[in-house]
Amino acid sequence: MSMKRTNQIGLAWILLASGISILWGSSLAQKANGWWDFKAIYYGTRCLLENHNPYRQAELETVYRVEGGESPSEPIPSHQAVTLYVNLPTTFIVIAPFAMLPWGPAHVLWMILIAGGYILAGLLMWNLAANYAPRLSLFLICILLANCQMVFYGGNAAGIVTNLCVVAVWCFFRDRFALAGVLCLAIGLALKPHDAGLVWLFFLLAGGVYRKRALQTLLITAVLGLAAFLWVSSVAPHWIEDWNSNMSAISAPGGINEPGPNSITSHEPGVVIDLQAAISIVRDDPRIYNPISYLVCGALLLLWAVRALRSRFSPRSAWLGLAVAATLTMLVTYHRPWDAKLLLLTVPACALLWAEGGPIRWMALVVNAAGLLSTADIPLVILSVSSRGLHPGAEGILGKMLAVVQLRPTPLILLAMGIFYLWVYLRRPRASSAESGGFAQDSSAPANV
Repeated sequence: MSMKRTNQIGLAWILLASGISILWGSSLAQKANGWWDFKAIYYGTRCLLENHNPYRQAELETVYRVEGGESPSEPIPSHQAVTLYVNLPTTFIVIAPFAMLPWGPAHVLWMILIAGGYILAGLLMWNLAANYAPRLSLFLICILLANCQMVFYGGNAAGIVTNLCVVAVWCFFRDRFALAGVLCLAIGLALKPHDAGLVWLFFLLAGGVYRKRALQTLLITAVLGLAAFLWVSSVAPHWIEDWNSNMSAISAPGGINEPGPNSITSHEPGVVIDLQAAISIVRDDPRIYNPISYLVCGALLLLWAVRALRSRFSPRSAWLGLAVAATLTMLVTYHRPWDAKLLLLTVPACALLWAEGGPIRWMALVVNAAGLLSTADIPLVILSVSSRGLHPGAEGILGKMLAVVQLRPTPLILLAMGIFYLWVYLRRPRASSAESGGFAQDSSAPANV
């Protein structure tokens, strides 16, 4: 099959998979009080533009109600997600151009950017992974793109951030539009540092020109952060105390961000996918599940960081390092399935191992497919329906562990995925000087499935 024909087929499948999510998610949003995540940052920024404190719930709720954002039938979790503002001040800088527009054009433009971003991210990642296994990588990418309905339903900024991370990785690896890549990664850090942070850290540890890109990214993010801090502080001098109060409220028992089984969203398996969500089924005590999660993830991240710092950069090794970063990002702290679209960065690592052959190719495929499916919207809906009536009240350690598998399988699968890629990353020989050049030197990798 000619390269032109292959590219046409790939484009068609990526457009089809993305179209499923775009149309389905947007339809749900129109029918059922959707776009609450974008409402939060939109009305929060509108509140600040009107010289009110968005971190004070009463002031934000007044702006939200006066401007017609509140719906009489709005569920309590959605209302709380909008009016209890917890985003960092840097978000205001990025969202301000949207907040200057009326709600109608603002949210349409936001969703168009998310839709275009997913299509572009899918194409760019396939462009990189197809050097190893074009059909396999296209299959995995389409699984992810066809399961982004909740991003288009809620309008979460993760739909922007994950795509910006992919664009930045492509720019750095291809050594094209490098400054655009720096800007993309900086905006991603400004919007959601807990999504883009480990991707940025990997390039910082990688050294050479990649460390230079990471430092450039940090400089831009710092400028945005300083501007945001001065802006917010001039309007709301005590915003830090209000932000801390809001963070405590949403993370407290029963809060919308609590990982435990008694949170508002606990009846939906996979809604919170960090490691705390799994451990809390065994022991619902933040003094237990937080330290254990930090200890496990911290140990894995330490091994990853030492390996990245001591290695000579090569594209093949870097894909494994990025796969570890993308996977462990989901486990360290609070994340939801829409953040897990960052797992798009694991596709080249899987394609690489598949192309190298041997038993490990099947391990990579099973682990990667399981990770993508466990965070995919359609399988999570099926899991939610099938687990109705189940509760974590089982007695004994075996009963608790069974409850974890039934109610919180996603963190366990992601942990296995992260450990697998870390194991491969650690045991891979360090790159020689001949392998440590640009991505173009790696383009001769097998391209057959």
